[in-house]
Amino acid sequence: MTSMPRTSDVTTEQLTAFLSENFGNDITTPMVQAACNSLGITYATATKRLRDFYIKRGTWNLTVQERLEQTYQSSPAIPVPVREEQNLIPDKDANYVPFGNFSDVKKIIKSGIFYPTFITGLSGNGKTFSVEQACAQLNRELVRVNITIETDEDDLIGGFRLVNGETVWHNGPVIEALQRGAVLLLDEVDLASNKILCLQSILEGKGIFLKKIGRYVQPSPGFNVIATANTKGKGSDDGRFIGTNVLNEAFLERFALTFEQEYPSVSVETNILKKASTTLGALDEEFCENLANWADIIRKTFRDGGIDEVISTRRLVHIIRAFAIWQDRMKAIKVCVNRFDDETKQSFIELYDKIDAKVEVKEEENADAPF
Repeated sequence: MTSMPRTSDVTTEQLTAFLSENFGNDITTPMVQAACNSLGITYATATKRLRDFYIKRGTWNLTVQERLEQTYQSSPAIPVPVREEQNLIPDKDANYVPFGNFSDVKKIIKSGIFYPTFITGLSGNGKTFSVEQACAQLNRELVRVNITIETDEDDLIGGFRLVNGETVWHNGPVIEALQRGAVLLLDEVDLASNKILCLQSILEGKGIFLKKIGRYVQPSPGFNVIATANTKGKGSDDGRFIGTNVLNEAFLERFALTFEQEYPSVSVETNILKKASTTLGALDEEFCENLANWADIIRKTFRDGGIDEVISTRRLVHIIRAFAIWQDRMKAIKVCVNRFDDETKQSFIELYDKIDAKVEVKEEENADAPF
């Protein structure tokens, strides 16, 4: 069997050439796996490269793309329909408490001005939720796309799909948002590869030319792009956010401004927890106040370099939900901080014990707490 040099950047053409040369045009899963071993790529990457050749599960045909191109060349331009029947306006959350950059984000969306915005901040501090709720309050449609290292032009812009034996163009989420005048939310954008550069012209507010069907799509009024990330697109130096990448500088430069999202203040966070616990029928105002103060101390210690972990607002809500199940403050905290290493977990638990006189921590082996 002919092999090719191992590389993590094998193109569709190289993959199909290898498969065709060694196996012919009718391809099955074992053949793709053999190609992966020879070319040094993952099975997930290989199947993504072969998307246009897909027949059914575990089966591909390398002549499909040829039929697709023939169909395009012999047919008039294929329309790009807008799916008007879908309602993409997020639901309003009665428990949402505005804080941080919410009012600014809302003003940008309300203005109708195309103004690409980048929101960065630690995990679980409401970046995505704030955009969703801003759109909900303004009755604006939102198209949310969760970005990964595998996200490519086909995922974002769209492509041909086989439907009942025929090739049919399907819009990607970016085209849907563009045509509807919706807000496009690129969630966790710092996980993207350089394939995200297919959005360059869109980030300039100029629309995009769909080269596969020969159509130019202009942005409708109100269209905007908001990206969220745990980093500023420069990678994660401390290793907290494994998988984040250094984004292309030209891509980042197309975002007009950057908001740095912080965790809410103690009073705001207490209000968030009270609303969450009330909805669950487990309101304990003292517990909510204690949790907010506990998280605030941990975050201050984190900023001072005393610890390597932090308690997010999202994790505090997890604790409230656990409390609604077990009606036990310390058990709710323990099951929700078990994700941390033993030393950090014990430090967090001991700190809460100092804050709340109504709980008691059993003696356990532990290192000196940094608090």
